[in-house]
Amino acid sequence: MEHVSNNNVTLVEFKRSLIPEKWEDHVRAIGINEYKEAALSLAQAFATDDLAQYLLDAEDMSSYSDEAKWRLHVDIMNYIVAAHCYNGLVTTIGPDYEGVALWAPPGKNTDDWWTTVRSGMWRLYYQLSAGGKKRYYDELLPLLHDTKLEVMGDRDADCYYLVYLGTKPSGRGRGYARKLIEQMAIKVSPVSILS
Repeated sequence: MEHVSNNNVTLVEFKRSLIPEKWEDHVRAIGINEYKEAALSLAQAFATDDLAQYLLDAEDMSSYSDEAKWRLHVDIMNYIVAAHCYNGLVTTIGPDYEGVALWAPPGKNTDDWWTTVRSGMWRLYYQLSAGGKKRYYDELLPLLHDTKLEVMGDRDADCYYLVYLGTKPSGRGRGYARKLIEQMAIKVSPVSILS
């Protein structure tokens, strides 16, 4: 391809990328072999999130460095994404996992003991301080469970539940979150609910 300006001609060579072109705007499900990339994207997406900071800012965690808190935040996302790869559904969009959604399909539970062992989630108990454990296990998990049950009622076991939806900062403003939700809405609805 050539570019003309001020009577000069510049030849520009476009190189083919090995990143599949359809990854730019198509949602795809991923497996356990890609969990770390998706987890890092979610960690970046939720780096300034109040809840993520609440979990890591317990009073007895004040001695943790910023780097240690970041590593723990990434570990938490690694465990959660791995659990959903094993016993849920993880979808992504963008050439570098810019948008990621974690879904709990009907009848799936990422908190069962086998998924906890396989995903590495059991390690979190030993990584969090006493205050962090209280916030995660005694406050957050029961609140999430009870809220889902309260909202869904009798349909609790028959719904697709969006656990996490995040777009890392470099991928925002491209409609990735919308596409992740639309893809699942179309998949689970016999008649498009988006029409």
